[in-house]
Amino acid sequence: MNKSLNSDVLRCKMEKQRRKFLSQLTSQLAGIGTLAAAPILTNAASSYTQVQNIRISREPSKTRLVFDLDGAVDYSLFSMHKPERLVIDLKQTRLMNAGVLEELHSTQLKGIRTGVRKMHDLRIVLDLKSRTTPNSFLLEPKGNNGYRLVIDVKEQAGSRKREVVQKKKLRDVVVAIDAGHGGNDPGATGRLGTHEKQVTLQIAKRLKKAIDGTKGMRGELIRRSDRFMRLRERIKRAHELDADLMISIHADSFPDVRARGASVYALSVSGATSESARLLAEKENKVDLLFGDVDLNHKDKMVRQVLLDLSLTGTIESSLDIGDEVLKELGRVGRVHKKKVQQAGFAVLKAPNIPAILLETAFISNPKEERKLRSSAHQSKLATAILRGVNDYFSRKAPPGTWLSEAQEHYTIKRGDTLAGISDKYHLPVSHLRTRNSLRNDELRVGKKLYIPVS
Repeated sequence: MNKSLNSDVLRCKMEKQRRKFLSQLTSQLAGIGTLAAAPILTNAASSYTQVQNIRISREPSKTRLVFDLDGAVDYSLFSMHKPERLVIDLKQTRLMNAGVLEELHSTQLKGIRTGVRKMHDLRIVLDLKSRTTPNSFLLEPKGNNGYRLVIDVKEQAGSRKREVVQKKKLRDVVVAIDAGHGGNDPGATGRLGTHEKQVTLQIAKRLKKAIDGTKGMRGELIRRSDRFMRLRERIKRAHELDADLMISIHADSFPDVRARGASVYALSVSGATSESARLLAEKENKVDLLFGDVDLNHKDKMVRQVLLDLSLTGTIESSLDIGDEVLKELGRVGRVHKKKVQQAGFAVLKAPNIPAILLETAFISNPKEERKLRSSAHQSKLATAILRGVNDYFSRKAPPGTWLSEAQEHYTIKRGDTLAGISDKYHLPVSHLRTRNSLRNDELRVGKKLYIPVS
């Protein structure tokens, strides 16, 4: 008798301990988060509504999900954005076969996930490709069908159309690259027999390749081969390309072989900033004379001057701004001859409505610089420096309607960030981030903002 009583007391004590343990475990799991691990089910599992199957039907602008249930269900749904998601919570519900999820595909769906919420509820998350307008209703049993929960995921009216229109409007920034001289005009010649027309075309081609490798930008060569082009032809070609910027590449020469360094020039309609700038402009303009691609055949001399000034004033300011950025980057590659952008009446820069700069990449008359100009490695460094300067300008003043102005965002660098990690986050090559932000290495400074080009 005593043994039986002691056994009952022991069983009662163990049952109390078990219930206390299960109660504590339930409380702990309930605090884990939105999608908790599935609980240990007891006989109470029979009180749950079972999702027996999930079916999908597809239409061009709508996806319908049908949940086959073995009973009525209390449910709620809500949308989340950036990224777009639709969350469906079904109370006191379980999914019988998770394998049905693998068969669910639609143009509106990127994926579908499930989890257990608050120990008892089933949460289903639909990852969507665009913003949608959801609709839902519960159908009672009819014929051979039991309870059915119907969810319609409908793309918001006009969202795809607006996206297509936006993509059509956005364009690349176009940079016209003019390799100086060509054909029967060799330009300056170095002591080693290097012709200016050769190195300018080589640098121009390398610059085009670098620009084309930058998301949101496109380079166009004014001349692609060793051919002579009049200055008016070069300006006309830049206009035909709808260029946002024109870069004319040259290699300087001077009687004193000690002269060295790079220089950047912009147009001036009021006079040269230095005697050397005036002389250089006179030399370059001797190829052929023009007054830009604008109609100045007006009888009144003052009217002609006003027309020219109005068409060039705004672009000169932009040219000086771009020139400052490019000159700064060229200074990182080697010596600069003039520390500020020079101005003179270069005919090739008189392209109304197109900012333009002329680069003297080095003195071909200097033996050391001539050897550098012949080096493919140095040519690539020059191209990269020019691109960085152009990038720095367009990051601030990209033309409206271009990808660089409309389709980019900023990312603020946090502690522990790496360039590789950021590129993975935005699904971009590391090289695009380096080029777009003029990065010389992979070192990042906390708090600095990166430009993120978005396609």
